[in-house]
Amino acid sequence: MEAPLRVALAQIDPTVGDIGGNAAKIAAWIGRARGAGADLAIFPELCLSGYPAEDLYLKRHFVEANRRSVEELARGVGEMVVLVGFAEPVAGGGDLRHAHNSLAVLAGGEVRAVYRKNRLPNYAVFDEQRYFAPGTAPETIEVAGTRVGLTICEDCWAPGPPASTEAAAGAELIANSSGSPYHRGKGRQREAMFAERARAYGTHFAFCNLVGGQDELVFDGHSFVIDPSGEVVARAAQFEEELLICEVPSPSPAPGPLAEPLPDLAEVYAALVLGLRDYAGKNGFRHVGLALSGGIDSALVALLAVDAVGPEQVSCVVMPSPYSSPGTQGDARTIAANLGAETIEIPIAAAMAEYESALAESFGAPADGSEAEPLPRDPTRPSEPDLAAENIQARIRGNLMMALSNKHGWLVLTTGNKSEMSVGYATLYGDMAGGFAAIKDVPKTLVYELARHRNEVAGHELVPASVLERAPSAELRPDQLDSDSLPPYELLDRVLEAYVERDEGREEMIAAGMPAEVVDEVVRMVDRSEYKRRQAAPGIRITPKAFGRDRRLPITNRFGG
Repeated sequence: MEAPLRVALAQIDPTVGDIGGNAAKIAAWIGRARGAGADLAIFPELCLSGYPAEDLYLKRHFVEANRRSVEELARGVGEMVVLVGFAEPVAGGGDLRHAHNSLAVLAGGEVRAVYRKNRLPNYAVFDEQRYFAPGTAPETIEVAGTRVGLTICEDCWAPGPPASTEAAAGAELIANSSGSPYHRGKGRQREAMFAERARAYGTHFAFCNLVGGQDELVFDGHSFVIDPSGEVVARAAQFEEELLICEVPSPSPAPGPLAEPLPDLAEVYAALVLGLRDYAGKNGFRHVGLALSGGIDSALVALLAVDAVGPEQVSCVVMPSPYSSPGTQGDARTIAANLGAETIEIPIAAAMAEYESALAESFGAPADGSEAEPLPRDPTRPSEPDLAAENIQARIRGNLMMALSNKHGWLVLTTGNKSEMSVGYATLYGDMAGGFAAIKDVPKTLVYELARHRNEVAGHELVPASVLERAPSAELRPDQLDSDSLPPYELLDRVLEAYVERDEGREEMIAAGMPAEVVDEVVRMVDRSEYKRRQAAPGIRITPKAFGRDRRLPITNRFGG
């Protein structure tokens, strides 16, 4: 290098499909990078189209709109070099996939070059081989006397080309434009991987990542620059837009801006808040509502809602039944008051009585009180006599929440956690009714940890100690406890992590010390509940394998674990 290269990493939050709005944002951030004296500005993967745009990439007119927009952006770029991720039309049109996942090199008022992503991931949440034709060649460019290699996300996740080829060709900096979604601990994993590449190739790496929520995914930002020794010399904040400026190599021993990564629970909590905020905001919701029971799950959802959209935009609906304890109802009102959210009370005892009367004869008990033979039962249906009545309570509450949503335009937040979703401990069209499942991927044990964390951050009890200490209960019948139907959550979550997230089989789990009878029961419950999960609201992914985009199993399935 003749002189240090001044690099700007533009960690931005685009919106899928809003090509015009994204282009305007990119242009504004190009201006910020120019004002900071940058020689090179790096933007995230597919930031012009938004990522992932799924089957929008299969629409020729969508891909063509990307092409026109990147050319318009180029006209506003002077001598600084700008790298912008976009969906590029495939030349010739012979491929059913209409696009490349590409990086445009903008300078001097034109598109000077285009790099096409070589490695297309097709695992976990990624379907890139469905949408994109792969590139085959590495690409280096010269920026202010410095040779820069171009890569996009997955291109660097395994050793070898294109990054190794570019480094061998003299690249002193490898730019990596990324759309790398978050899961718990992902940032540390990325830094370790890029540090390994930097040491192996003897070059700098600049990783620029998306930030923001897109449906079930959250992108955490956490962009950084790593030197050839594997040291992080500049790091952007997590879950925030930021323009990270760094000189490569650094002209002084002092590192560049170096945001500290968040501690584990703070990181997960911030991901949930951002995912909820962007889902509501990008879909036009100004107000959210949730059923607040006084239990730990709805308490955490209320905390997230208030932190995401503000207390004045949150309504907590308390719907006591004859089985609701005074303690939980008092806690529900206390939580709403502590958070400054609106409280709406709608008792459901009268509605329950009406349902009981309407269904009495069909349930085998005539309304006149006379004796009657019960209706024949389907042997595949649950045999517990009160289960149908319990589900009716949940469905009354779900019906009321959706009525309030229809009337006031709320986004209704469901309150089920991952442990419940895994084993079907939730009621279709009842507590599963709603538009967004904020804690759908949060195991029950983590729910408690996050609520305690938020109390600690506040410095006082937003969630009362009684909620944290009370034995979990759905309160759908007298003296009901979750432990009547489920193993202790500490054991349940251990089995679920093994079976759902790591795809371990029965023998592996038993060999790891999990009781055989618990493993068999949990596997059975998980497998038979697939049909419920298919009908669940979308929710935020925070583990390495979430239900939905990550874990796709058939509903009709006799494999048995």
